[in-house]
Amino acid sequence: MSDLFEVVKGQVKTKYPSIVFPEGDDDRIIEAAAKLSTDQMLKPIIVGNEKRVWEKAESLGVSFKDVAVYDPASYEHFDTLVESFVERRKGKETDESAREKLQNPNYFGTMLVYLGYADGLVSGAAHSTGDTVRPALQIIKTKPGIQKTSGVFIMVKDEKKFVFADCAINISPNAEELAEIAISTAETAQTFDIDPKVAMLSFSTKGSASSMETQKVSEATEKAQNDRPDLVVDGEFQFDAAFVPAVAHTKAPDSPLQGEANVFIFPSLESGNLGYKIAQRLGGYDAIGPILQGLNKPVNDLSRGCSVEDVYKLALITAKQAIMEKDTTNV
Repeated sequence: MSDLFEVVKGQVKTKYPSIVFPEGDDDRIIEAAAKLSTDQMLKPIIVGNEKRVWEKAESLGVSFKDVAVYDPASYEHFDTLVESFVERRKGKETDESAREKLQNPNYFGTMLVYLGYADGLVSGAAHSTGDTVRPALQIIKTKPGIQKTSGVFIMVKDEKKFVFADCAINISPNAEELAEIAISTAETAQTFDIDPKVAMLSFSTKGSASSMETQKVSEATEKAQNDRPDLVVDGEFQFDAAFVPAVAHTKAPDSPLQGEANVFIFPSLESGNLGYKIAQRLGGYDAIGPILQGLNKPVNDLSRGCSVEDVYKLALITAKQAIMEKDTTNV
């Protein structure tokens, strides 16, 4: 496991946060939760029928040393969850509809995080991104000043670490939204001890081509620079001009990035999704995420093609976010 995760493991283990996994009927979740518990990284909370979860763990030959299993049908604080959910939804849910909706494991798990019964949530092994994100947006909601949540991947290979965004949520962000994504992603990078050098990507470098698409990226760059002059953000850039010093010297010699960008902001979901998968499959990078940013508490989304190791790593990332969130709140 890379140095990034060795550092994260050390930070998480001392705090031992609790992370809820709504997909208690998935073998990968069961195995990852057992490994996290055995390694004493965090306290897993599995959502599901207790008898079936324990039977599945036994059939997989894994030990649930310190794993809690919560069944919405018998959870002792279920009425509290219902009452808080109705209040949070401000007239959009009745007591009856809330009880029905909270039988859904993602809604149930998200309410556990919202009320502080868990520190973060990891889902998506058997659910779509929408199934994970929708309860988070309705219950946990975005931080003040944040218009939209966005999804990033931390790309890791040996000692190399990069952050790609938005690869999961926003299909075609406008200039203002793209600037917000850039700033949020820089802050996410800082959370994981990456000194962000942010490149706003396009098919043009510093006006080498002109279109509505390149103009959007240029405007987003200017807004991000104005909103956060303390951050290193520049664009618009083709990828090679942001990443290869020799190309940067030719195409953008006055840029503060100098071909050393480590945070890459894609102009659309299409390009971001393609970009991270090319780096993953052709470049051999581990793609950790998507990590959802901009929410009041950490909720993260797995790929449905995830492995046990993917679940383990994203749970560690979520735990790290939870620790940082608490530290910020307590300041």
